[in-house]
This record gives sequence, C-alpha cells and structure tokens, in this order.
Amino acid sequence: MKKNYKTGVIEWKHILNAKHLLQLVVGTLLAVIAMKGFMIPNRFLDGGVTGISILFHEIFHFKISLLVVVLNLPFIYLGYKRIGKTFAVQTSIAVALLALGLIFFNIGPITSDRLLIAIFGGILIGSGIGLVIRAGGVIDGAEVIAVFTKRRTGFSNSEIIMAINTVIFAIAAIKFGIETAMYSVITYFTATRATDYVVDGIEEFTAMNIISSHPEEVKSLLVNDLGKGITVYKGERGYLPGSFDIKADCEIIVTIITRLEIKQIEEALAIIDPTAFVYIQTIKEASGGVLKPKSHVK
Repeated sequence: MKKNYKTGVIEWKHILNAKHLLQLVVGTLLAVIAMKGFMIPNRFLDGGVTGISILFHEIFHFKISLLVVVLNLPFIYLGYKRIGKTFAVQTSIAVALLALGLIFFNIGPITSDRLLIAIFGGILIGSGIGLVIRAGGVIDGAEVIAVFTKRRTGFSNSEIIMAINTVIFAIAAIKFGIETAMYSVITYFTATRATDYVVDGIEEFTAMNIISSHPEEVKSLLVNDLGKGITVYKGERGYLPGSFDIKADCEIIVTIITRLEIKQIEEALAIIDPTAFVYIQTIKEASGGVLKPKSHVK
C-alpha cells in the first residue's frame, strides 16, 4: 500500500536515525553560537523567525529562548498540516534544542569587528539551518509560511520571504540605525549562501541537454567513458530563420551531472562535435539512476 507521507504516521526510524540526530544537534549548536557569540550582542538580525526573535528581544526585552519557541509554534502547526507529521516532530526537536542552547550555552561576544560579525555570524547560522534542513526539519518558520501562502498570493517562495525580511530590516533600520540594518543584510545573505551550500553541497546537480550530429559518439562518451546515466528523447531540429522548411529528426541526450563536471564534458564534446547544441539547467535535487561520477576520462 502506498503511504501518504503528508498525513501518514510519524516516521520514528527517520527521526531517531543517528545521522539525523547528529545533524540536528550540530546544526542547532552552530545557530546558538552565531546568535549568542555574534548576532545578539551586536543587534545583528537574520531573516525570518530568528530575525524577529532578536528584534523583539531588543525592543521588548523578552527572553530570546522563549521567543524562538513561541514564534515558531504557528509554523510548526502549519508544517504539520501542509508537509507532514515527521517534519513537525523534527522541527519541534530542533526548536527545542535551539531554545535550550540559548538558555544554557553561555558565550560572550567573540569579536568586535562588525564586518567579521556579519560574515561569520551569517556563515554559522546559515550552516546550522542547512544541517537541520538536511535532517528533515527547520529552525526558522519562514520557509513554512512561504509554502503556506504561495497558493493564496501567487508569489514565489523567495518573493514572500524577501517581503517578510524587508519589513524586519526596515524596522531594524528605524530602531537600531541604518548601519546596523545594512550589516544585518550582509548577515542574512551570508546565511542564505551558507544554507544553500550545506543543503546542496559543492556537487549541486545540473541537467545537461545535448543535441549533436554524432549522437552515438556522445552517448559512448557519457556512458562508457564518464560512467554517466543518460536519457534520450526523440525530437526535430531545424526551423532556422531563412530555412524554416528544413528539418531533420534528432536525438536529445540528457544527463545529470555536477557543476564540477560541466567544463570537462564541454571540452570532450568540442572534440566530438564542435557544432553540438548544448544547454544546461540547474536542478534542485536528483536521486536514483547513475549519479556518481568517475574520476577521469578514458
């Protein structure tokens, strides 16, 4: 029977997996170090719930540990309704660990250099968020609210998150000064890049589409020399300006590679068919099939 992962039972095997638990612990620890050692002492904000928590902490003097729990509760519920029970449990554990870390982990300001604070605070909290995402949860509810509101507004996730963060940074500029808000923007973008790097890794997958007049040689290169899996679509090429009626059947060869392999394959294709048409698409995730590359070209 096919399992309904959106409303099905909690996957305790996934939650209690040693690797996932380690990612949760290390991820929340990095976030605590970033917040207590870099961001909170200098009023630097990240985006989303973390930024709102620091903002409310500075303005209303609420305990930061209480804020991260209370502000994340609605998003945990939305995640439970929209994504699934396992996600909600993972997120609850991560938020609880973050709150406990903020209570019991005592650390003072690590540096007084504002640029270093913005950069390394962003790297640490972004890496922490990325590790928690890899474990199957989040420590910031902004991603959940983006998914929830997308269908109602028609805006993309990034547009919704950017709108939320624009409000946060605007308030920070009013309350703490424009310079602090500008450093907070650096922190946010550094955190975003660090999160992407941890979640996607250096081997971010890419789809390479190849249309060549020597398709068999291209297939042999990809499969036999590089050990890649391929998919072949049947298509037509031609329809050029001035010769619209000229067309021919062709094969569209698609392979999934990492961005580190793009240059290597392009150079090999230039030898086989310098006139080959190649276009590349970035993809968020790939699984199954043959994805692991060989280390050299024969």
